[in-house]
Amino acid sequence: MANYVNLLIIGAGGYGQVVKELAEDSGKYNRIEFLDDNNSSAIGKIADSKNFLRDFPYAVIAIGNPAVREKLFIELETVGFQLVNIMSAQSKISSSAKLGKGCVIEPNITVCANSVIGNGVILCAGSVVGHNATVRDYCQIDYNGVVAVGAELPAGTKVAAGSVYKNQAKQ
Repeated sequence: MANYVNLLIIGAGGYGQVVKELAEDSGKYNRIEFLDDNNSSAIGKIADSKNFLRDFPYAVIAIGNPAVREKLFIELETVGFQLVNIMSAQSKISSSAKLGKGCVIEPNITVCANSVIGNGVILCAGSVVGHNATVRDYCQIDYNGVVAVGAELPAGTKVAAGSVYKNQAKQ
């Protein structure tokens, strides 16, 4: 992705503001706007996203509900948006980890060796994904949450703030 492109954030609520700040900090985006059905600061409604594709080819979803995030992810990709990862430079993603698309990686995240992060995943500040762990699509690991070594987090699961998910994957 070239620097200085436009980004469309789906969801202008509190989490949308977090994502906007992360995107601004990255220095990659010339213009950042929101689509939201209930926020007057948005440039349009979510259902009208295809009308913004030409000017905003890159998008990210900043909505906590995993079912809604999945539905919008599929719709946006089908229309032609490129779902991008918004990542803090203050996080560490192992070079052997696999990262899906449309993820949000807040500051002070650690994703260890051989981990897999699915599409549309939200990793909140201070969270950790242990080595050889798998975080399936549309999950959220809340502040200081941990997915333990070798664990497999089912799609759409939220790990609560400060808690540890230990369900071990089959070896």
